[in-house]
Amino acid sequence: MPPRKIYSAELGLNLDSGREEESFKWFLACLLFGKPIQQDIARRAFHELTDSGITSPTALLDTGWQGLVEILDRAHYVRYDFSTASKLLDVAQGVNDKYGSFGDLLRQAGSTKRLSGSLRELKGVGPKTVDIFLRDMSPALQKSWGYEC
Repeated sequence: MPPRKIYSAELGLNLDSGREEESFKWFLACLLFGKPIQQDIARRAFHELTDSGITSPTALLDTGWQGLVEILDRAHYVRYDFSTASKLLDVAQGVNDKYGSFGDLLRQAGSTKRLSGSLRELKGVGPKTVDIFLRDMSPALQKSWGYEC
């Protein structure tokens, strides 16, 4: 049986708010849920990260690799802790280097098609992660970020 889909609302996220932090937290969740790991563990890892104040690419970078590994280990995300910590840092560095912030990435894309391409250009972000992200994010992008249909 395939794993059940996770939705942003189940994580307490309000994507319609148009807040950059909410959008980034959903992207972070998608990065975690994109790994072949039990959903309960991915959910715990998400909450451990966000409860630790990791709600932006800069916060990921400030936490550093060792700090991320420790947080992921607390959530029992141990099978992929090293690779996930590296991936999260690569993604955060890519967002900051190319766009300045996650909100700037969203503003510059202007359409889901361009956003999909921009996200896929980030090291470690694959089609599954982008599909999960856009599934919930697309209505909010149109409503709150002024995206083209």
